Amino acid sequence: MNGSYIQIVRSVIEKIEKTQAEVIDEVANLCVDSIKKKHMLYFFGTGHSHMICEEPFYRAGGLVPVHPILEPALMLHEGAYKSTLFERLDGIGKVLLDVNGAEKGDVLFLISNSGRNGSVIDMALEARNKNITTVAITSLQHSKACTSRHKSGKKLYELTDYIIDNCGVPGDAAVEIKDFDQKVAPTSSIACILIVNTIVSNVVERLIAQKIIPPVFMSANTDEGDCFNKKLLQEYRARIKPL
Repeated sequence: MNGSYIQIVRSVIEKIEKTQAEVIDEVANLCVDSIKKKHMLYFFGTGHSHMICEEPFYRAGGLVPVHPILEPALMLHEGAYKSTLFERLDGIGKVLLDVNGAEKGDVLFLISNSGRNGSVIDMALEARNKNITTVAITSLQHSKACTSRHKSGKKLYELTDYIIDNCGVPGDAAVEIKDFDQKVAPTSSIACILIVNTIVSNVVERLIAQKIIPPVFMSANTDEGDCFNKKLLQEYRARIKPL
């Protein structure tokens, strides 16, 4: 077996742990404060980054007040190439933020490996107008190596309140194969999911330390899960559209 990818992912995780711990702590504290005040954690990403938005949503062991912004036109299942064209449109991010009800006091996570496309940059700019705190999860090395596709000329990391680097390389794919010019096997999905779940676990730990019962889903595939989750769903369903 070629274990290159495993070794690379291990090195990425170690780099995240070494270089991003401080900002992850800051963001966890931010989320704790937001949840205590009955606000929401919003997540937005396009293409493969939308998977990072689904990861913490309605998930066993996941926080309940999570609102993913899941626009089908920006996902792969309704046309992969179409999603690429839509994510580059200026204006769509503003519309999506408006219709999903994010407001001051909420935290908006913006996931984009390159941070260069119009929709996610629009989202960051509109969030700033609405005084919504923003967190970018991005590859700084990739983003700094490319140009913006947005009319502002800005990239995501230049527009958010907090920046978490997923420590990936330009182009995302990381494994070199002998006699093949292109790299394969991207790291951004694993890295970003690790970052999100690290934040979630820290949020829960800190709420418990403050004697606050964290709103966390139980697996629906346990015998007690449906009954446990019923009250949580009743409390949050009206506020979280995808529920």
